[in-house]
Amino acid sequence: MFIKREDYVDTIRPFYETDLIKVITGIRRSGKSIVLQEIRDELIENGIDGNQIIFINLEDFEYEFIKTASDLNKEIKNRIINEKKYYIFIDEVQAVQNFEKVLASLRATVKCSIFVTGSNSTLLSGELASLLTGRTVEFEIMPFSFSEVKEYFRVNNREFSEDFIFDYIKWGGFPLRFDFYREQDIRRYLSSLYDGIIKKDIVGKSSRFDKKTFTDISLYILANAGKEFSSENVINYYKTHNKKSITRQTVYNYLEKMQKAYLVHGVKKFNIAGKEALKTSEKYYAVDMGLRIINTNSVNFEDTFFLENVIFNELFSRGYTIYTGKTYKGEIDFVAIKDGKKCFIQVCYLLASEETILREFGAFKPISDASPKYVMSLDKVDMSRDGIGHINIVDFLLKRKDIALT
Repeated sequence: MFIKREDYVDTIRPFYETDLIKVITGIRRSGKSIVLQEIRDELIENGIDGNQIIFINLEDFEYEFIKTASDLNKEIKNRIINEKKYYIFIDEVQAVQNFEKVLASLRATVKCSIFVTGSNSTLLSGELASLLTGRTVEFEIMPFSFSEVKEYFRVNNREFSEDFIFDYIKWGGFPLRFDFYREQDIRRYLSSLYDGIIKKDIVGKSSRFDKKTFTDISLYILANAGKEFSSENVINYYKTHNKKSITRQTVYNYLEKMQKAYLVHGVKKFNIAGKEALKTSEKYYAVDMGLRIINTNSVNFEDTFFLENVIFNELFSRGYTIYTGKTYKGEIDFVAIKDGKKCFIQVCYLLASEETILREFGAFKPISDASPKYVMSLDKVDMSRDGIGHINIVDFLLKRKDIALT
């Protein structure tokens, strides 16, 4: 049994009646279709006649006959029988070439509210961008957060323990992975999912695309998510393991494809002294922790990069704009910004020694900005000091404690 993803629906709800095209994006199998169904069901509960709702899942064999934009347009127009407002839902819309022309036509000729989903950000580029500039709004759906995992366990009558955080750090939150209990089955599912993403959202119909090279490079990038990105490291890794050379341009081309398929999010640096964002992305975080482990054998839970990735994804799903902070002496893990306000965050595994405490809390010393500062760790004892807050990571993920911004 799936859960209601109220945080996402609540974000989309103010746009239900607007003529903006609601574009619900995200990596495959993150739950976009479920969110689409929730919106449809809510409209019906609120009194919208089911006959005014058109729901087309282009991955459903029932709609296998829709091959072209003309087919899609004809199917929708045939189901519009009066002058009332229609609510049109198209799941995995990128399956139809030139779908953007259909959306533009519907928006111009029919009284409607349009919702579409897609698993590749290219659906927001090209003709859709030129035909509908300023007329779309995007919402990215992530795999389950840790609080959603807890809710999933509750509705499925499964026992939940906060120690499950270690399983979550290792295997992530793709909803269907919770159908499996053995690690080898989870790994097999995630590997199959990743292979499908490459085939459908990256390789596509291109015969010139080297799938093996992309797989090798992308899995290396995912395994090293959170570390400062170096194209030279990628090139050297590939050369060592494949006895072949690749160019820096190839690395960045593949990295761009990873971003467009929602496999990673890039993070730019924020110059704290100058209070400005720098232009280039310095780090990349995996959209789901399970993707990091496909090509590795184990997780070192003391490796801060894994915990950083979890915190980044949580902040992202809550709508924060996130940067890596740059000071004149070093870095702060995250600068989290929303509505023009911000805070600074350091992430570590455990504050197990005075040396670690001094390092993590001391990272904020070069910052004169009065915005709130936090150290997040798995320690269960509150270790706040010198005006710097300490938050247990599980408390943050389960929304028992939150950050403040100024």
